[in-house]
Amino acid sequence: MEEPDAEPPLMVVPGVDSAARQLCFEWGPAEMLVCETLFGGRGAGEGRPSSSSVFVVRKDQDVYVQTLRKLFNESHGIFVGLQRSEEELAGKSRKAHLVQVSKNYRSVIRACMEDMHQAAVSARDPALHSQYSTQVSILSAMELIWNLCEILFVEAAVAGPLLIRLLDWVRLHVCDVNNMVREVLSSENPSKHELFWNVVDVFVLQGRMDEARHLLSKEASANPASLTMCRVLDDLMKKMPVPSLGNMQTLTELELKWQHWHEECQRYLQDGTFASNSHMESICKVLLGDENAILEKKELLTTWYHFLVTRLLYCHPTVKPMELRFYAQSSMDLFLGGESSAEPLDIILMAAFEFEIHQVIKECSIALSNWWFVAHLTDLLDHCKLLQSHNLYFGSNMREFLLLEYASGLFSHHSLWQLGVDYFDHCPEYGRVYLELHIERIPLNTEQKALKVLRICEQRQMHEQVRSICKIMAMKALRNNRLGSALSWSIRAKDAAFATLISDRFLKDYCEKGCFSDLDLIDNLGPSMLLSDRLTFLGKYREFHRLYGEKRFSEAAKLLLMLMTAHIAPCSFWMTLLTDALPLLEQKEIIFSAEQTYELMRCLEDLTAGKSDKQKLQDDDVETMKVEMLRLALARNLARVIVKEGTLEGS
Repeated sequence: MEEPDAEPPLMVVPGVDSAARQLCFEWGPAEMLVCETLFGGRGAGEGRPSSSSVFVVRKDQDVYVQTLRKLFNESHGIFVGLQRSEEELAGKSRKAHLVQVSKNYRSVIRACMEDMHQAAVSARDPALHSQYSTQVSILSAMELIWNLCEILFVEAAVAGPLLIRLLDWVRLHVCDVNNMVREVLSSENPSKHELFWNVVDVFVLQGRMDEARHLLSKEASANPASLTMCRVLDDLMKKMPVPSLGNMQTLTELELKWQHWHEECQRYLQDGTFASNSHMESICKVLLGDENAILEKKELLTTWYHFLVTRLLYCHPTVKPMELRFYAQSSMDLFLGGESSAEPLDIILMAAFEFEIHQVIKECSIALSNWWFVAHLTDLLDHCKLLQSHNLYFGSNMREFLLLEYASGLFSHHSLWQLGVDYFDHCPEYGRVYLELHIERIPLNTEQKALKVLRICEQRQMHEQVRSICKIMAMKALRNNRLGSALSWSIRAKDAAFATLISDRFLKDYCEKGCFSDLDLIDNLGPSMLLSDRLTFLGKYREFHRLYGEKRFSEAAKLLLMLMTAHIAPCSFWMTLLTDALPLLEQKEIIFSAEQTYELMRCLEDLTAGKSDKQKLQDDDVETMKVEMLRLALARNLARVIVKEGTLEGS
């Protein structure tokens, strides 16, 4: 049985007394660990504190770093664009597109790194400066690794162009000599500057022959005694055969040219052409690929992978991708003196040179501070069809596993959660389940945020979550006595019971205040009023008031009577409806027919007859007066109707 990997360092929680109480924890959906601690508690003397505090440890702290927001936001657009363009691409155009996507990701990393560097420079707080500087180092390492993966896996550079790409990689990431060059060239006599030969060496070590030749011309002009040597060395640099992306020469032709050039360099060295100038002699040895001569420049190379690329340039310019692992391992051993000195970055780069994709992703997951890198790199490599044989490590799909982890971290942030939705959308196996679980835990602090979440759920036909959100918001609105908003949310949730409850509150408010609030909402209920009987009554009762206001008395009377006789109105509201009939009964024009008047009388008698003697005694004088006024008004109206109808019959 293999030994398990080394355990990650434990996080110390301040104030924990493991002897006093047990600590239990688990990473939850919000990527947060909460445990009991005495940190910050106020105690008396050496005794136990009177109260304990909660210490919160977040699993993915980087989503809370303000300066990393650009990384998360801009890469989200690249990710979504890649998923949408996948079906449209094929053949060579597909590969070129994937390389461009990779470059876009790197440009976002670099832009974020530059912003972080500026923040570090302007930070006055030493702790903040240290934090930003650390992030710059992490982002720099991320771009370095990503660029190498782009060359080896995405572009899959072949022998010849492979070396050109690796040289570009080294020049971009490893050794920036611009400041040194500027200092040398700005001096009065550049060739006499103490850093002159260091700059020439760096240019040679990076294969930048034109720049090296330009500096040598300075030496030739300032020192006539070295003119011949400079010309010979300049000619060797000029004639050095190197692979090029545009040249269609075969590898065999390149190897033949390189062999002839190598022999010419050897001849000049053996003839002692550069014997009088140790700097030029050392450069000639580098051109010949002398490993000891290259290692003498160790301080200028700075890293073993720079040494590797320089060694390939002058020893194996036509190196094939599958040969890289051997040269990389020997270069690391020579430069570092054994693997014991290897850092996590070295291990990751070595895994890439060995074409161990799974190992690269695994080591990056351990070494880097967030899931952004491995999630996006793995997705890109999956689009390159390189991960099919690696899914067994995660039980399902490695790409999906890492995207789920990254998106879960985004959901713990108050605004970045919106980005996480799209990542879940593009996880076909478990993305929907994760989205449902996480979206239920989003705090609905404002109605605007609730509408955002609701729109996301409706677009994905997440009906249960839609109902849950609407119920929560309806309850919040009801607690704040915002009846219109509460009714709107309950209708959206299609919750008949809650709509009935809120309708009752509307009616109660009307009885107390004599008017309706949120008239626009009630006037425009439309088919929604059919959600519950009480809501239907509310809508129709409001329609009665509108008809009355427009002096369409006959229509208003029919509607009022229908609300009572069809038992749509609650019995508790009958007295209010009968009271509303009084103005219609007192109109000069007869509104209610005899039959309608009899119906109103029956309703009044049913209302009063249904009360017990005790309830009748408890009725106040106002209620009694209302009943008497109604009886009188109904009797008068009936008499008027009979007289009118009798007159009509007589005529």
